[in-house]
Amino acid sequence: MKYLKIIAFTHKQIELDKLGCLVLCNDAIDSTLHLVREKFNISEIFYLGTCNRVEFVFTAEHDISKDFVKRFLDVFHRGRVADSDLNLIVDGCCIYEQEDALNHLMRVSSSLESLVVGEKEILAQVRKAYESCKEKGFTGDFMRLIMNRVVKTAKEVYTYTNISKNPISVVSLAYRKLRDLKIIPNSRILIIGAGETNQNLAKYLKKHKYQNFSVFNRTLSKAQALASQLGGVAYTLEDLTHYSSGFDVIITCTGATEPIITKDLYLKLLNGDTSKKIIVDLAIPNDTHQEVIANFKLEYIDVKTLQDIAEKNLKERYQELINGEAIIEKNIKEFRPILKQRRIELAMKEVPEKIKEIKSRALNSVFADEVNSLDPTSREVLEKVMAYMEKKYISVPMVMAKDILVNNA
Repeated sequence: MKYLKIIAFTHKQIELDKLGCLVLCNDAIDSTLHLVREKFNISEIFYLGTCNRVEFVFTAEHDISKDFVKRFLDVFHRGRVADSDLNLIVDGCCIYEQEDALNHLMRVSSSLESLVVGEKEILAQVRKAYESCKEKGFTGDFMRLIMNRVVKTAKEVYTYTNISKNPISVVSLAYRKLRDLKIIPNSRILIIGAGETNQNLAKYLKKHKYQNFSVFNRTLSKAQALASQLGGVAYTLEDLTHYSSGFDVIITCTGATEPIITKDLYLKLLNGDTSKKIIVDLAIPNDTHQEVIANFKLEYIDVKTLQDIAEKNLKERYQELINGEAIIEKNIKEFRPILKQRRIELAMKEVPEKIKEIKSRALNSVFADEVNSLDPTSREVLEKVMAYMEKKYISVPMVMAKDILVNNA
């Protein structure tokens, strides 16, 4: 684990609006990961962006400092973040290396670091982030081993502790807020964004018999897929500007880096309606402009408003945090010899070919005259002996290496 590194930016150290500045648009992830790998000599990397954290998990031989983080962010965001904000962000980042990095990734995936401890969405988000980068060739064998152990550990935490008993995720907290506001089943609900967060919240609403949905998304096919599940109508994101059928609730979560719901757009959506509305904004950065929140009669629910409930939840589950940490510690201990064994396997992967080369040289060069003078039966016996020895020479070093690892674990 010598070269495993993580640079983490979370709600615990950085204000959510500044954290939102670090979010990469989906279209920019590939090009920026290619760029940063080349500039900093990084062999494997994946990027994780959620509603309250942005993390870069990668391998590198050099140590990571705050100065490195600043240069790293300069490449990712190319001056989009103001210098004053960048300095605050760099000061608030957390750097993890070697086993500390593995421990952190396990804690994140097990929800021990989540805004709401016990929510299972984070494991799916980590896996999705990794798989996406793996498919595009940004990760390799080392990260595969790491992620296999991370996923195993997270599943054990969720299975063998009460950390996810009656889970309260950000999505379920948002639904409970809506339920407390007593919106009626036929309320006109606009869903902006058809990603995983909105899909999950929509499942809660459908389960509880809400039925009047309009779904807007940048890609129409994704809006249509979600709308068909809800019995609603699908639109493109551009259709928002001339939507005039009214609404009671807006649920929004997109990957936009600038507010989508501006004052002008909100006025168009109201279309003269003066009744009190509800906006559930689970995007980071927020999809709703501050002018809308400040100047209109509405109930506004965002990630930050859920923090008090999350903190109370954290206190109630403190004992489960301890149990989860014990599972993580056990898995790290078990993983050490596995990683050593894999390093030996990789180091010895050329042994079979080398032995075959030695055998071929012996038969066809060094002892060629003697071998050619043998009668067919003797040559056949010799070749059988050589084949047997070749097979044993290939297996013996690996068996011995595994025994050493087991006895020294």
